[in-house]
Amino acid sequence: MAGAAEAGATAGAHSYPTPAARYWALTVIVLATFVIFFDQVTFGMLAERIKHDFGLSDAELGFLAGPAGVIAFFFVGIPLARLADIFPRKFVLAIGATAIGTVIAAGGLAQGLGQFIAARVFLAASGSAHAPASYSLLADAFPPRRLTRAFALLQFGFIGGTTLGPLVGGHLVLASRNWQTHLGPLHMFGWQWILIGCGAAAICVGLLFLTVREPDRTAQLQRGGVHEGLAAMLGWQAFVALAERPRLFVPLFGALALSALDVFGLQFWRTPFLIRTYGWNEGQIGAAMGLAVLVGSLTGLALGTMLVEALARRYADANVRAAAICFAGISVAAVLSPLMPRAEWSLALMGVGVAFGLAGAVPQNAAVQRVIPPAMRAQVTAIYLFMFTFFGAMGSFLVGLVQDRVVGDPHRLWVTLVICAGTLLPAATLLMVLAIKPYRQEIERLDALEHANQ
Repeated sequence: MAGAAEAGATAGAHSYPTPAARYWALTVIVLATFVIFFDQVTFGMLAERIKHDFGLSDAELGFLAGPAGVIAFFFVGIPLARLADIFPRKFVLAIGATAIGTVIAAGGLAQGLGQFIAARVFLAASGSAHAPASYSLLADAFPPRRLTRAFALLQFGFIGGTTLGPLVGGHLVLASRNWQTHLGPLHMFGWQWILIGCGAAAICVGLLFLTVREPDRTAQLQRGGVHEGLAAMLGWQAFVALAERPRLFVPLFGALALSALDVFGLQFWRTPFLIRTYGWNEGQIGAAMGLAVLVGSLTGLALGTMLVEALARRYADANVRAAAICFAGISVAAVLSPLMPRAEWSLALMGVGVAFGLAGAVPQNAAVQRVIPPAMRAQVTAIYLFMFTFFGAMGSFLVGLVQDRVVGDPHRLWVTLVICAGTLLPAATLLMVLAIKPYRQEIERLDALEHANQ
């Protein structure tokens, strides 16, 4: 009875789906998120194999892992995310997941470096509407008081992908050495079969989105937006909305960009770092890293929730304040991890960094959704995630570039990681601290408007 009453609760004229419908939508989104992150982490596990088979330098490998995957995203990411503000999000998500699977599988069929890069170029573009459409759908499917919980549960897709990615991926990488074969006229490296499997899984998840119920929108469906011209499709209105509050959005987005540079760079280079520094193989790394990420993720999920709830009792800016604290924790862990004399200690600190990262992700996402206009929620989220995706992709390239041009010695990759972490993450923490006051002022303004309209 209570569930039915909650399903019919309204925020103004807005009605929410039944609990079963909205949690099924969340489940499918979690599955899609899992596949995306599983591919990303497994791709990192394949780094040394890809470097060897294609004869790449560290800078070239970093380019393949990062910038190659966001070139198309730069041009089409925001326009594709705009579709989530115009059309039913379940269809946007279904098409996006299917496209992701197709592109991943295409990399598995590539017959040379050029074809492989061409496939990866479209990967980020194919997934550019996933997070904006997911966040927008969840924001309309869950009442405000339950939205933070929904975003917390969404992290299980990230946890599953980043935990099983190294654990399963490490064993698959070792096993795939015996899978090299010919498929008709195609010569297949063993690791390419892993990509084909990931692609097939993404396509299956895309079909599941067709079973999701599309929730009513907080703002009226903007079908007229299709005819608003190129400026609207490129997110011009969203940029204008952000420019109206530079003291809030510049540090908030800037902190994300700087942290993504290092966090994504570290994520991709973890396996090469552990191989070169401690002499571990992918199987050893996968098992140990999977455990470290699992413990760190579960700890972070609990830590983030408790931290926000504790701060919310005293501060209106609890979300951003919690994110700033977590950024400081990530900074310390990321700098110390490469300095450890033993691989186990380094992995333990990686797990601490994962805990702080996940603890900060929930309040960060909730903070952005709280202060952006509902009518352009997907567009602004796309811009926000563009910073994360673009600068995160540049992170792997930056690490490779510093490694080749500054450090030089491939066995001193740990020096490169310390340089990048010690420079970028403290700056990101400072920017997040600068966002606390303007965020609090914006929350107070929005609360005043809500009370005035009641």
